[in-house]
Amino acid sequence: MEQVETKKKVLVVDDEPNVRRLLRAMLSKTFEVFEAEDGRQAIEIVSTQKPNVILMDMMMPRMDGLTACHMLKNDPATKTIPVIMVTAIGFELNIKLSQQMGASGYVTKPFSSESLLDKIAQVLAIP
Repeated sequence: MEQVETKKKVLVVDDEPNVRRLLRAMLSKTFEVFEAEDGRQAIEIVSTQKPNVILMDMMMPRMDGLTACHMLKNDPATKTIPVIMVTAIGFELNIKLSQQMGASGYVTKPFSSESLLDKIAQVLAIP
């Protein structure tokens, strides 16, 4: 019997529909992609879909990415899911804050699909 390889799941969390659409286009060949428009929705989706990695915008309405990351990292059920912060602002302070909240990586917009896929591979340890 042939084994069907299931795609790893990526949750894209961004309040900008265009960014979510772009990320879906970049990632859907390789991954099963889910979307959330803010941190609160992301936490709900994570509980049902158990993504392998989360791409999280930092600045969003309702619940920002740092708060959502912190909540996910403090929940035993979700603490092992790598979170990559995706933001337009590459300040050192933001990078340090995201690391303190438990983020596994940091990508600054705009980014190339290669750099994003490399970062995802890095946190998932995919060769």
